Amino acid sequence: MAITVPLLTAPAASAAAPGCDTKPVRTALKALESVGASGVGVTVKSPLCGVVSGGVGLADLATGRKVAGDEHSRIASNTKTWVATVVLQLVGEGKLGLEDTVDHHLPGLIRTKDYDGRRITIRQLLQHTSGLPDYLGAPFWENETAHRWDHIEPLQTIEQALTLPPPEDKPFSYSNTNTNLVGLIVAEVTGRSIGTEIEQRIAKPLGLRGTYWPGDRTTLRKPDLRGYVKRSGKVLDWTEWNVSGADASGALVSTGADVTTFWSALMSGKLLAPAQLAEMKRTVPDPTVPGARYGLGVERHNQPSGLVTWGHSGFMETGHKLRNVVTGDGRRAVTLLIGSEFFDEEKVDSIVDVLIRDLR
Repeated sequence: MAITVPLLTAPAASAAAPGCDTKPVRTALKALESVGASGVGVTVKSPLCGVVSGGVGLADLATGRKVAGDEHSRIASNTKTWVATVVLQLVGEGKLGLEDTVDHHLPGLIRTKDYDGRRITIRQLLQHTSGLPDYLGAPFWENETAHRWDHIEPLQTIEQALTLPPPEDKPFSYSNTNTNLVGLIVAEVTGRSIGTEIEQRIAKPLGLRGTYWPGDRTTLRKPDLRGYVKRSGKVLDWTEWNVSGADASGALVSTGADVTTFWSALMSGKLLAPAQLAEMKRTVPDPTVPGARYGLGVERHNQPSGLVTWGHSGFMETGHKLRNVVTGDGRRAVTLLIGSEFFDEEKVDSIVDVLIRDLR
């Protein structure tokens, strides 16, 4: 697979600053050739180079179009951090509180023998300590493609979750139900959908032109990173999909440059007041990943290199995956948009660790 020469994609980075060294990016791109993915877009931010993007492999296997690093992709569960940012902005504005219960904003919605909205707080939803199961465990989702083109309301996903038994993992149990429920609360408080709030509060102020809420749109804006899966030994293009059911838990579409800009702005304090950013970074152990901790819509990792990084991984049934890490001050960041569900994940994680370590 050919390597695309790294491009300076951010308007403010039209000329690299003196001392900029793109060798770490070029080294990472070369290493990513052997991870087995169909195509990978790489975007980094560093103090001297600004925002730099490049690509490895093919964005479209059918046409042979190479990854350039500016493609639109589904960012899946990375959406959860954008949602948490909106919520914490609302907290800062006094429009809701982290200790508010679900019942306070959506009275009577969660009231079964196993689940009680009077005892579940917004903090618990964002932190995945609510005890609510993941709606994706419902029989409705057993056939992977049965609802590929269906519009699904977030309320449907909540109703599906309430029919399931409580998760065995406690107190932390990662559940997409939590964030979809948060999206409904945001809509109740603001009178606008979570997608609109993300666009107005984050994308527009930061100038993120490649970020949008897809709604029922099944295609991606061009240029797109196609999504591939393997079933029965065959590689299938599953890019086109109605992801309305993912809603606040994972529907957002973005680009590598936009995701990188968002995370850098978030960690550097441009989107949240210090008190709210501190709340976001208050973490609990995530037993599913050794050494990982989870805050309010963010993952905290101790990298093998010794760096402490923040981010949020993402996976969509369309085959799109995302890896991103950023330092706590927002000065260094790495975003990988991956166009297939099949690749060597351990090798990718190792490449990302070395890359963010070496950025200058």
